[in-house]
Amino acid sequence: MQRRKFIQNSAMAMALLSFYKSEAFARNFVKAYQFKALRNDVGVFMEQGGTIAWLNGSSGFVAVDSQFPASAAHVIEELKKLGDKPFKYLLNTHHHGDHTAGNIAFKGLVQNVVAHQNSLVNQKLAAEKANSLDKQLLPDTTFGKGWKAPVGKEKISAYYYGSGHTNGDAIYHFENANIVHVGDLVFNRRFPYIDKENGAHIGNWITALDKIYNQFDKDTIVITGHSLDPEKVVGDRENVKAFKNYLESLMAFVKAEMKAGKTKEDILKATTIPGAPEWQGDGIARSLTAAYTELTVG
Repeated sequence: MQRRKFIQNSAMAMALLSFYKSEAFARNFVKAYQFKALRNDVGVFMEQGGTIAWLNGSSGFVAVDSQFPASAAHVIEELKKLGDKPFKYLLNTHHHGDHTAGNIAFKGLVQNVVAHQNSLVNQKLAAEKANSLDKQLLPDTTFGKGWKAPVGKEKISAYYYGSGHTNGDAIYHFENANIVHVGDLVFNRRFPYIDKENGAHIGNWITALDKIYNQFDKDTIVITGHSLDPEKVVGDRENVKAFKNYLESLMAFVKAEMKAGKTKEDILKATTIPGAPEWQGDGIARSLTAAYTELTVG
C-alpha cells in the first residue's frame, strides 16, 4: 500500500514538475509580471492585458493604461518602491477593459485620469451596459486633437488621429525619453481586435499609422498594446510600418475575394492574410469580418 502511494505521489510530482517547467506556467506563476526600465526613467509593466508604460518623474509618477485591478495594484506597488511621490497622471490609450479596468486601483491615489473624449464616452457606455459603473474610475480630463503636460524633466504629449482600433485611440509620447505608447493602434504580429461597434475604421487606421511612422524616428522606442510574442511588445517604428502593411494586405485580400465572387462565409475560411503571413494567433475571423463590413457598408 505504501509502495503504491509512493508511486502515485511520485507520478503526480513528475507531472507537476513538468507543468512548472512549461513556458505558460513560468510566465504566469514563477514570474507573475515584468516591471522594467527602458530609458530616461520611463519603463514598461507586463502582466495581464494591454501593456502599461510608466514614468518615474522627479515630481511624480505617471502610468499609461491600467490592465486589471489585480495587476494595476502590482504596478502601483512597484512604483511606490521608487520613492515617496504623488501619482500625477493615469493616461488611457482607449476604453477597452484590458486597458482601463485597473483604473479603479488608482482611485484616491492619482490626481488626474486622462483620455480622448470618445474614450470616456465609450468607457461609460460599456460600463452602463455591463452594470459596472461603480467599478470604473472614469477619466476626469479629456481632449480632442491633443494634450500636453510636463512632469518633472519629462514632457508628455498626447495625439489623436481619428478612428482606428476604436474612435477614441490616443498615443502618448514621452518626449525627452523619446518613447511612445501607441496602445492598440499596433498589434505586433498578432491578429488585432477591430472594434467596429465603437467606431473602428480600417482605412483611417492605415492613414493614422502612416502619420505615426513619419512623426517619429529610428531612435524612438515604440510600446505596443499587444504582441504575439509578449517579450516583443517593445520595439521601434518598424513595427508600426509592418502593422500598416498587415491592414493594407487585409483590405486588399478581402476586396479581391469579393471581386472574385466569394461569399462572406468563403472569405472567413482564410487562415492567413497574403502579404502578411507573420500575423498569427486567434482572431483572424475578426479581421476578415471587419474588412468585409467596411467594404460593404462602410
